Amino acid sequence: MEPFKMTRYTAQLERLVAKKKAQVLEKQRKLGKADEDDYGYVLPPEDFVKNFKFPVVDENGSFYGVNAWAKNFRALMEAHPVYIDEDDCIAGRWMFMMSRMRAGYKLSLAPFPVDYSHLHAEQELYDLTHGIGKDAHFSRDYPIGLELGWGGLVKKVEKYLAIHKGDAEAEELLNAELDALAGIRNWVYRLGMASKGEMRRINLKLVDNPPETLLEAVQWIAQCNMAARTYNRDGSGGQLDELLRPYYERDKAAGLIDDEDAVYYIACLLLNDPHFYQVGGPDKDGNDQTSHISYLILEAANLLKITANLTIRVHDKMDEGLFRRGVEILLENNMGFPRFSGDNALVEGFCRNGYSKELARQRLAVGCNWMAIPGREYTLNDVVKINMMKVFEVAFNEIAEKKDYSIEALHECYKKHLAKAALCIAKGLDFHLAHQYRNEPELILNLFCYGPIEKGRDASHGGLEFYNLCCDGAGLAVVADSFAAIQKQVVEDKRITWQECVDAVQSNFQKENGELIRQLLSSSPRFGHGGTIADEWAVTLTKDFCDSFPNNRHTPEGRLIIPGLFSWADSLRFGKTVGATPNGRRAGEATSHGANPCPGFRKDGAATAIAKAVASVQCGFGNTSPLQLELDKSFVNCEDPVGRLMALFKTHFELGGTLINVNVVDGKMLRDACKNPEKYPDLIVRVTGFTAYFIMLSPEFREFVVKRIIEEEQYV
Repeated sequence: MEPFKMTRYTAQLERLVAKKKAQVLEKQRKLGKADEDDYGYVLPPEDFVKNFKFPVVDENGSFYGVNAWAKNFRALMEAHPVYIDEDDCIAGRWMFMMSRMRAGYKLSLAPFPVDYSHLHAEQELYDLTHGIGKDAHFSRDYPIGLELGWGGLVKKVEKYLAIHKGDAEAEELLNAELDALAGIRNWVYRLGMASKGEMRRINLKLVDNPPETLLEAVQWIAQCNMAARTYNRDGSGGQLDELLRPYYERDKAAGLIDDEDAVYYIACLLLNDPHFYQVGGPDKDGNDQTSHISYLILEAANLLKITANLTIRVHDKMDEGLFRRGVEILLENNMGFPRFSGDNALVEGFCRNGYSKELARQRLAVGCNWMAIPGREYTLNDVVKINMMKVFEVAFNEIAEKKDYSIEALHECYKKHLAKAALCIAKGLDFHLAHQYRNEPELILNLFCYGPIEKGRDASHGGLEFYNLCCDGAGLAVVADSFAAIQKQVVEDKRITWQECVDAVQSNFQKENGELIRQLLSSSPRFGHGGTIADEWAVTLTKDFCDSFPNNRHTPEGRLIIPGLFSWADSLRFGKTVGATPNGRRAGEATSHGANPCPGFRKDGAATAIAKAVASVQCGFGNTSPLQLELDKSFVNCEDPVGRLMALFKTHFELGGTLINVNVVDGKMLRDACKNPEKYPDLIVRVTGFTAYFIMLSPEFREFVVKRIIEEEQYV
């Protein structure tokens, strides 16, 4: 498909994008930096923030449990300011995140309502991101709501409330769902009353009825997204092309719309909020789902040129044209989208857990590194992590104290502590699933899942069909390089002694000759170079991580744990808790990024090397260990850049890769933007699984991203 040319809606989209950028700057001025997604929210009126009060709070100003969340959400939605833009085809914009409105949120003073101090010692010792009390991070199934509409969802809840009469937990939950729906429908009604013409008709219709046209479907999806964001930040999307295709094809056949109308509607949806959507990829039988609207979605994002989180799934029967167009857009707009996921490894990996290929193919890329079966699988993606650097530090200090110096002893000690950390994670996951509904029930996502309404049980408390809990490892490259440095410089070449290495590391290289020792350790083989002992260590340590979880990767109560490698924005936080490491890293410096090698792992910019390296450390059970690829902007000047990049992506996926995130950057401009971000308000980078406006990142995180990108610039 040729690049799409917009004619009728050009002015509207230009004004919408300009307003969007102004809103980003306004958020930055008023709220400060945010090292996370752009999200798409707008600031509420100041008088609303001052005057609105939740009706149900405890003595500390916080709230917990089913009734409190339901009453407070309903109150917030019934008072929610109405946002209408005459250039937009969608009414409404979200402004609040209830999960962050509990008193003490920013200071982490809103405690989990059930004590888990029995886990604190090991959580703190290993700096674990344990996930207890974390929200969402699984995926809704939009068709449930698209088929029923808000009114149909009310009838469904009422039906099961009557069925579960006498079941106290079910009655409490389902009455809460009715409160949540009442709040949403009130807000939708007010959107309709505040708008005009077709927008008014559509929103008033959607109060009770399901959407029937493409424009109605786009408006309903936006309403669903805004309600979920308001409730607890949920940003999981779905298979957007298949969600919209039936409406598009019916409208097109009836002569109601043309492609320009469709692109405008989709652009407004993508501008409303950068949810994680997938296009292309296989259906449950392995047949490609690409359709004409798959291309239109890419073109809509390309026209906007704002933050976007679209993923194209690469598989054996894929539409090569969609793949090519996605790569073309990636290189044209230099904004880090779309991403690309590898179907073969993801499906084969998930099947290793005992699932069928049909189920495995239903898992979608719906978050930073997330894979989930929409509406059926509870995952806790991206909120449970083991700081592998911290585990290594504990082991390193233990053998130093015992003076039990050998690479074998260090490795065994590391595995011992890794197993303890993994067991603590496993116990915490069971604890979370036993008590989360008392903390923060999933009232919005429950509505779009199979089971919670029917069973009268929250998604976090047995309502869903599958419980496959994610745990990511962070810091692999630092640990692999540390083992390699010790093996090379201490054990094999004997250029320094064990004790000299220990003294230098524990003193943060401040003792006599410390800097010389640091430089020597830093010059050791690095993971990612290819064919080095560090590459061997990375593969070994990945296997150690997967094997560390108890009961063949199950919690004590039998829930499956699926490992991956991903650090998200925790790269900085994890680094702050760890002293110097034997790879030459100084105390407090950031950990390595996800499954990637440490920055500067090679000086020749060989993209094939990093692609092979990251493919070699895939955990292999259906969750991702993403490749973060940084390309210099000059790459577009080489012969057939699109074809070369497509070939690299395919090679990575053939080797077992699962997800590719790419930045295409001008290094000189990025360095200047780090010092003077206000000069580049439009600059967008792929931070990790998400894209963000560079100006919105904190100075510390900007520096981290720039260092990673500049030192990893690749040439294909």
